[in-house]
Amino acid sequence: MRRRTLLQSLAGASATGAVGSAAAHPLPTDDGDSTPASTPTGGEPLGSLDLSGARELVTSPDGHTAYVATGDGIALVDIVSPASPRLLAERTDLLADSPDGPMEIVQDLALVDDRLLVAGPANPTETGAHGVVVFDVSDRENPAQVAAVELDTRIHNCDFDGRYAYVTANGRAASPLAVVDTDTGDEVGSWSLLDADERWDAVHPALRPLHDVWVQGEYAYLAYWDAGTWILDVSDPADISLVSRVRGRSRDDLAGIEDPGVERSEPPGNDHFVTVDEDASLLGVGGESWDAGDDGSGGPSGIELFDISDPESPTSLATIDPPSSSDQTYGGVMTTAHNFELTDDRLYSAWYKGGVRVHDVRDPSQPRQIFRWRDAGTTSFWTAQRAAGCFVASSAAIPDDDISPGVYTFPDPAADAPTSTDGATGDGFGVAAALAAIGLGAWRLGRRREREQ
Repeated sequence: MRRRTLLQSLAGASATGAVGSAAAHPLPTDDGDSTPASTPTGGEPLGSLDLSGARELVTSPDGHTAYVATGDGIALVDIVSPASPRLLAERTDLLADSPDGPMEIVQDLALVDDRLLVAGPANPTETGAHGVVVFDVSDRENPAQVAAVELDTRIHNCDFDGRYAYVTANGRAASPLAVVDTDTGDEVGSWSLLDADERWDAVHPALRPLHDVWVQGEYAYLAYWDAGTWILDVSDPADISLVSRVRGRSRDDLAGIEDPGVERSEPPGNDHFVTVDEDASLLGVGGESWDAGDDGSGGPSGIELFDISDPESPTSLATIDPPSSSDQTYGGVMTTAHNFELTDDRLYSAWYKGGVRVHDVRDPSQPRQIFRWRDAGTTSFWTAQRAAGCFVASSAAIPDDDISPGVYTFPDPAADAPTSTDGATGDGFGVAAALAAIGLGAWRLGRRREREQ
């Protein structure tokens, strides 16, 4: 549970101040080991921190800390001063005591209160120990491992409620959701599409992997790629039951696909990431796709919003289209949706080389873009998350080695910010302010000089 411990009194507040205000978090203060926050206005990044291997990122309930999966472990980053993010601590060699250890390619993590869950490895080609590790992060500079469980499966994504780890057991034939009690080390429950209907077994496994899980309250939300998004009742982790199917291609349709290579990489389908807002009335589903055949048949996917105030009857409200791209192949200029956050009537989203965006979703049937920034030449964003006085995003060098991985902070636009558009075309800068490229170049030069001092 990444950000679901916010005080309800804060969660309902509205951002009415100047650019850089934060509604769902207390304003940053000097906590004794950080400089006071300084949040310039404007549309450009406020600051950045180079961080090798950066992938998924989540923020602390007070918005002062970013926790980052770094491939070989985790990093804790201080963002009390958004203009000067700094590294607090790193932990690597996870599950190093295992005969297969340590864990390799840590991509996902989840936070609840002062407990951080880390899971991996993510992909089938990766070796090393498989499982989950829990850290006590109450001391930001000294995260301490408090639990570790080895599992027989790779884990692409995970979620956490403080005791139970909900993991995508992608290494198993049915690609189920597995629930692990991190206190005892026992696996207490599981669910897959075959539990809904055994006829899903006729669909090629490459078209129905469980890619993401989000758990909030009594419900779990699962992104099952071309098989769509599903809602489960997990009030009893040992007795999981189906609530509804949100969207997805028909079972018969998918069963007729013998060669899933291109099909699984292009629209429609590819449910990749799923999350809900604070009261679980609004759900977002992001697709990840590209033009796998390099023939114009495919391209990037967007984010669809659903009213799930009645979880048994999801209703589609709107779809946010992806940014433009001059090369929609996997190795080109990928601008498909990736990870995002719904909080305080806003959608903070990452689009690989399409940059980052913020949408006002007070009326989710008409999402209104109020911020965007893009530099396809140097950044490729994995996620965007709300923080105190800013929002923060991780840039990942996947699959492009020319990208500089790290953490970026951005001004949090005011609630009454004017609607912004993707003014830049192709793969240039989608700059919120009409700043010339030479100005951005000067900003980068300043960053490099600061790092060299």
